Amino acid sequence: MPSPYRAIFAAPGTTAFTTAGFIGRLPLSMVGVGILTMISEFTGRYGLASALTATLALSAAAVGPQISRLVDQHGQRKVLRPTALVCFLSVAVLLVAASQGWPDWTLFVCCVIAGCVPSVGSMTRARWTAIYRDTPQMHTAYSFESVLDEVCFIFGPIISITLSTVWFPEAGPLIAAAFLLVGVWWLTAQRATEPAPHPRAEQADKTSALRSPGLQVLTLTFVATGAIFGSIDTATLAYAEDLGHKNLTGIVLAIWAFGSMVAGIVFGLLKLKGRAEPRWVLGVVAMAVSMIPLLLAGNLPFLAVALFVSGLAIAPTMITTMALIEKHVPRAKLTEGMTWISTGLAVGVAAGSSLTGQVADMSGARAGYVVSISAGAAAAAVAFAGYRRLTRSALGEEPSTDGDGDSSEVRDRVA
Repeated sequence: MPSPYRAIFAAPGTTAFTTAGFIGRLPLSMVGVGILTMISEFTGRYGLASALTATLALSAAAVGPQISRLVDQHGQRKVLRPTALVCFLSVAVLLVAASQGWPDWTLFVCCVIAGCVPSVGSMTRARWTAIYRDTPQMHTAYSFESVLDEVCFIFGPIISITLSTVWFPEAGPLIAAAFLLVGVWWLTAQRATEPAPHPRAEQADKTSALRSPGLQVLTLTFVATGAIFGSIDTATLAYAEDLGHKNLTGIVLAIWAFGSMVAGIVFGLLKLKGRAEPRWVLGVVAMAVSMIPLLLAGNLPFLAVALFVSGLAIAPTMITTMALIEKHVPRAKLTEGMTWISTGLAVGVAAGSSLTGQVADMSGARAGYVVSISAGAAAAAVAFAGYRRLTRSALGEEPSTDGDGDSSEVRDRVA
């Protein structure tokens, strides 16, 4: 591991909570595709399967920020353990309902309840922030987190699909739910690195973190970014099937995530100067422009290369986004602020996937990439339109990057 990455693990407890967080966030890339595979194996009804995964994603998008808001107020241990347990039990009931042929409405109810899955990535990022706030290591830590995200998206779907097709249909979502429970329990057992809660009674501002103008710009941009992700997943699946290589879809999408992972590793080694806002806009524009070659792909190898290049813009943009959230959201609402980005992505993924499926049905698989290009253009437009607001709010609101506060408390506890 390059020395800047080794340096961030000098603080006691960092290796343990990142390992637990990695296990706990694997379900992010496993549950949806696991449910899709399981339902298709049991019933062959892809329409029902996709509707269930969309329901799960939208439920998580609605409930996730509320869970993180409670975490900011009461602490990770008190909130994450019961929500993870509820999520695990709802997935377990879903598996029984699917295997026993229960009515469809029971499946949807289970997916709605399973949406209480906590954003484990936001929890580990909050721990890094509490330890390394106002230090150069913060940039490296956020980069490392983005690399872990991409590793999850490279291997998670492959593990889930393989389990459900080779072992038994329920295996993928079952193991994913088990990962969530084990990861959350291990993470919350580590009290020394847990950020101090900010009870609601102690907060001068009791409104949602989304009231921040800067966070509004970031979240809306990532709704469009999520549409990019959802459209590429669906369009690539349809395009590979048209070419008679549907089985290679996972590999092609893994190459896309690999490009992002490589960029995240390199970006974390850089010593950046200047304001983060221009870098963020540049990253969003780079993602938008990188969508154009996808429409020109004439075969899967060309598409894989184009997706790899496209992936190079993802992790640096995500890393910069997390740094901006720290500037635009009070530290008492930091976890909630990070989760709103995930919510925006989830909403965008659901919308982009659904729209791309309709476009591909009407105009062919390659036309699905038109949705990707349009979503990229929308993300760039929002970024440009909100740039002044983003910089103004950073100056006008109290940033979460000042002084001592929680970071000194956590450093004392882990020392």
